[in-house]
This record gives sequence, structure tokens and C-alpha cells, in this order.
Amino acid sequence: MSRATNNPASHRRRKKILKETKGFRESQGKHIRKASEKLRRAWQFAYRDRRVRRREMRSLWITRIGIASKELGVSYSRLINGLKKAQINLDRRILSELAMHQPQIFKEIVDRVR
Repeated sequence: MSRATNNPASHRRRKKILKETKGFRESQGKHIRKASEKLRRAWQFAYRDRRVRRREMRSLWITRIGIASKELGVSYSRLINGLKKAQINLDRRILSELAMHQPQIFKEIVDRVR
């Protein structure tokens, strides 16, 4: 009995890996074994860095809110505490967008918190 390799499926799988590693350095984008190792590693970095990006974005929002609120004479912590007490449910992303692009509305929110 002859050996069955399921060539079409194997070829498709290898082609897919090489397509995703196109642009990688040297053999890492051309040889299937190196390419699959590097692709797996790239996926790990991508997974990790999606979480890091969320963390860094939150930090950026907090910095922006802090700067904008200090200009209006309220510290960041007092602003957040006041928002919670006034039951104004705006997250930090929205607050930072308001502080940057619509400072008048942000000022009204800060005045309401005082």
C-alpha cells in the first residue's frame, strides 16, 4: 500500500505559514520550520502586547485627565472621587477625549463635581 501524505492540505498549511511570515528576516520567512517557530513567537508577542497597549492607554488617559483637571484647579484624585460621589459614570477614555477635544464640556463636568 502506498503512503498517503495528504499533500494538498499540507501544502496549503505551509503556504499559509509562509504567507504570514512574509517580510521576516532571512530564513525566518522562507524555511517552513524556522517560519513556524517565528510565527508562534510573533503570536506570543502580539498577545502580550495587546495587554500592554491597554495598560499604556489607560495610563495615557489618566495623565491627560490629570493635566486638564489641574488647569481647572482640581487634582485628578479629587476629580475622580467627585465623579463617583456625583454618580457621573464616565470612564477615563471618554474623560480624556472630552478634555482634549471639548474642553468646554470637560469644564462643565469639573464644575459640577466641585
